[in-house]
Amino acid sequence: MSLVALWVIVALVAGILEVVVPAFGFLFVTLAALVAAVLALLAISGAVQVVVFAAAALVFLLVLRPLFVHRLKSTGVPSRTDVLQGKLAEVTEPIDPVRGSGRVFVDGHDWAARAAVAVAPGARVKIVGADGIVLLVSPLEP
Repeated sequence: MSLVALWVIVALVAGILEVVVPAFGFLFVTLAALVAAVLALLAISGAVQVVVFAAAALVFLLVLRPLFVHRLKSTGVPSRTDVLQGKLAEVTEPIDPVRGSGRVFVDGHDWAARAAVAVAPGARVKIVGADGIVLLVSPLEP
C-alpha cells in the first residue's frame, strides 16, 4: 500500500470519527492527514510526512479550532433540562432541602428536584436551573 493511500485512509477514518463523535477535533486530524498525503504525492520521505502530520494536527487544533468555535458561537449540545428553565412545575413529593430530595411534574414528566427551602406536595414551583438531571426549583410567591 502506498503512503498516499495510507494518509487518505487516516483522513477518512478521522472524518468518520468527526461525524460520529461530537468532539470537533478529528476534523483537524483529517486536514493534517491530507497535508501528509500531498507530501506523499510529492515523494517526500515518510519520516518528514509523519513529523509534518503531527505538527499540522497540533497547529490546526490549537489555532483553527478556537477560531471555528468562536465563529460558530456554539454553546454545545443543549441538555434535556435546558428547555425546562423558567417553566412552572407541580411538586409531587415533598422537597426537603436538608436531604436534597423531592420530585416535580413538568411537561408530562416526573423529575427529581431540589430547592433551598422546604416545599409541600401540590405547590407550584418555578424551575431556575439544573444540576445534572436534578431540577433546581424555587417556590412561587403566594
